[in-house]
Amino acid sequence: MIIPLLSFMNPGRLWWLLVPGALAAFYLVLLARNRAAGRGSSLLRAILPKDANLKRHLSVVASLLSLASLVVAYARPQALVNVPRDRATIVVAIDVSRSMMATDVSPTRLSAAKQGAKQFIATLPDTFNVALVSFAATAEIKMPPTTDHSAVDRAIDALSLQPSTAIGEGIYTSLQALTLAPEDPKHPDDPAPGAIVLLSDGATNMGRDSAGAAEQARKQNVPIYTIAYGTPGGYVYENGVRQSVAVDHAELANVARLSGGKPYSADSLNKLQSVYQTISQQIGYTKQGHEITDRYAGIALVLALLAGVGVISLAARWP
Repeated sequence: MIIPLLSFMNPGRLWWLLVPGALAAFYLVLLARNRAAGRGSSLLRAILPKDANLKRHLSVVASLLSLASLVVAYARPQALVNVPRDRATIVVAIDVSRSMMATDVSPTRLSAAKQGAKQFIATLPDTFNVALVSFAATAEIKMPPTTDHSAVDRAIDALSLQPSTAIGEGIYTSLQALTLAPEDPKHPDDPAPGAIVLLSDGATNMGRDSAGAAEQARKQNVPIYTIAYGTPGGYVYENGVRQSVAVDHAELANVARLSGGKPYSADSLNKLQSVYQTISQQIGYTKQGHEITDRYAGIALVLALLAGVGVISLAARWP
């Protein structure tokens, strides 16, 4: 049996929840009967203080909830928790087209993108293979998959601007880079999961269609996390002429959707760092069930203590 973020190792034991449910119904019947009988005898009203009814109700509710918590613990609940992946191959694909020299993101889009990418790589586990691909009119593998993350950082620092934008070529080259990942000696027949993190500020104007590339990535079970980077007011000067280089969100969102990944956008270095952190959590961890029986047993103990205190308080008032 599964409920959101919670599952049970022995779900058949949950039928015991009928017991506290039946007891609660029985208690409500008794309350209704007492009200019909004039809320008890005048003797009880004289003996019990005014807060006795409230304490009695709270004690009963606490005892029933304690019993319900014990039943949940008896069914051995599991919660989904984030567990770091042992290994994966991540391709960082960065647009180096000339529009990336726009200064709407200080000091330039490319400089900020380099800084954000290096900080992103620093958050990945040391066991992850990381590759670097740059793309403009064409795409190139600047660093094949490696666990030497400092080498990838140096390759990022060496990126330079080039004309045009070919997002599709960047994706195809990233898929090629994934095939260069070294095998794990312990799991030679079990390829590590792969993902592409692609940052761009424009739309394709060269090379193969990005939608077809995204569909190919999906066939290979490689999600693409796209980052549309820049502001609507970005511009550059080409031959002394000012040209608008507003970010194209639509194409990148479509790439992410077709590949099974997620689209993001960032208009500042701080926002870019936040996006990279989010992506790092998604690709660096996997959801696994973790037994939390002790948590519900502890809740049951606390509730039982509250119920016991209430009963003792009531009993102490009797002669």
